[in-house]
Amino acid sequence: MKAHARVVVIGGGVVGCSILFHLAKMGWKDVVLLERDELTSGSSWHAAGSFHTVSSDPNVSKLQDYTINLYKEIEETSGHSISMHKTGGYYLASNQNWHDYLKRERSNARSLGLDQEFVTLDEVVDKHPLIDPKHYVAALWDPSDGDIDPSGVVYAYAKSARVHGAEFYTHTPVIETNQRPDGSWDVVSEKGNIHAEYIVNAGGLWARELGRMSGIHLPVVPMEHHYLITDEIEQIANLENGQRLPSCIDFEANIYTRQENTGMLLGTYEPRSTPWSLDGTPQTFGHDLLESDLDRIADRLELAFERIPALGTAGIKNIINGPFVFSPDGNPMIGPVPGMKNYWTAVGVMAGFCQAGGVGKTLAEWMIEG
Repeated sequence: MKAHARVVVIGGGVVGCSILFHLAKMGWKDVVLLERDELTSGSSWHAAGSFHTVSSDPNVSKLQDYTINLYKEIEETSGHSISMHKTGGYYLASNQNWHDYLKRERSNARSLGLDQEFVTLDEVVDKHPLIDPKHYVAALWDPSDGDIDPSGVVYAYAKSARVHGAEFYTHTPVIETNQRPDGSWDVVSEKGNIHAEYIVNAGGLWARELGRMSGIHLPVVPMEHHYLITDEIEQIANLENGQRLPSCIDFEANIYTRQENTGMLLGTYEPRSTPWSLDGTPQTFGHDLLESDLDRIADRLELAFERIPALGTAGIKNIINGPFVFSPDGNPMIGPVPGMKNYWTAVGVMAGFCQAGGVGKTLAEWMIEG
């Protein structure tokens, strides 16, 4: 392991690997990433892998659009498959309030040059025959939406970064971050020390612990998140070869769905989410999941089964409940830490496979160009 680097990025999830890639691509070749376990450890490995551009914050929409358009580049640069399906996606409004929300979203999208349009419910059913249209009053279509393989994306970022001259080391836990009088940093790991001009905290579930090493309190909290994968659904199994269902987001029900092989993936963002491990993420946690609690999301599931009836009759193949990190306003916390020279953060990125590309680009441009 090298003893000196311009930048040490700590954390080998999708955010850290994107930052490493963008720094190296933009000309800072002397950059290193340290990961305590394997790449994807923590939250990235169990992500649902859906991507979309719609966000209530136009700046976040732009980050997400950039991220989606970057995927082909990192797949080609790295030679590592990300299994991308660009199916397009529907945003479904079940009442006038959500219809008005989608009108605002479409207006924002137009101002950003994004391609979204309202379609009829007949058109929705034509592309997604599992949806019961009687529950909806409007639908917004975005052709950019789809899904990827989360682990494939992380490794594509990391390998693309290496193509551009960066290095990454796995099974290298950081145990201390000590600042020198000149503002540079000594990053102490179990495999040796690296003297760096800058450090970037992209620690994900361990961002709080990394911050405390330098006396920094980061206001992020891990929250539990459920999604289900169904057994085979006949209508999906009978789709013509190469045809896939579009993804869907139902705002009132707080659910999202997409095709997963010959079944479906159903996830929910709970109105009252459950925090996890408030005192700190265990160092032994890595490629682990949490105990599921379907009773907690039963009302969301009932709405999903009403609106996509095939979900209610399909068997459940797998239940995933894993933690990921939220900031107070739900948006990424990116940039230099006030009062702390040469210490940067990219934490609280709760939608990493929608946003990590844009987060990496933003942070790299900020560090390099100011």
